[in-house]
Amino acid sequence: MAMSVGDKGEDAPMSDINTTPLVDIMLVLLIIFLITVPVVLETVNLKLPDVVFEVTTTKPENVLLSVRSADTDGDGAPNPESTACEVYWGQTPVDSKQLLEKGQKKLEDLLKEIGGIENVTEENFPEVHIRGDVNTPYQCIGGVIYTMQFAGFQKIGFISEPAPGSGTIGRL
Repeated sequence: MAMSVGDKGEDAPMSDINTTPLVDIMLVLLIIFLITVPVVLETVNLKLPDVVFEVTTTKPENVLLSVRSADTDGDGAPNPESTACEVYWGQTPVDSKQLLEKGQKKLEDLLKEIGGIENVTEENFPEVHIRGDVNTPYQCIGGVIYTMQFAGFQKIGFISEPAPGSGTIGRL
């Protein structure tokens, strides 16, 4: 409440405006807009970078994995609702336990071969290259990534097929 003190008489109208209710209403409206605006926005417009495919040099010590969705219908076409996955180490099918054991054994053999963990470098440490089928659910590929990281691999990459006409020659 505003108070008027001065030499004006009691019958003179007060010319001061009480702004407290106005500020309260503005703060409430500000909070309402801050809450509702992010809900109204559905997407953020982004310009994603153009990707130039890099040629991958495959070293013999790298682990090549293929992941695809298991066919539960029996008609040869992948079932998008299927959560079963097929994982191949090279050409050999493996389950999760075998994948972990083979990964750990590969790293143990590497450490014995190079003479201990102090001799590990980026050049002699194997990478995991995953080839995932386009219809494979992410949980299948994510499970393989998690298993290989748990086994001790630090570099995990994806092998993809470049789009037609997007060669790497002359583009850097």
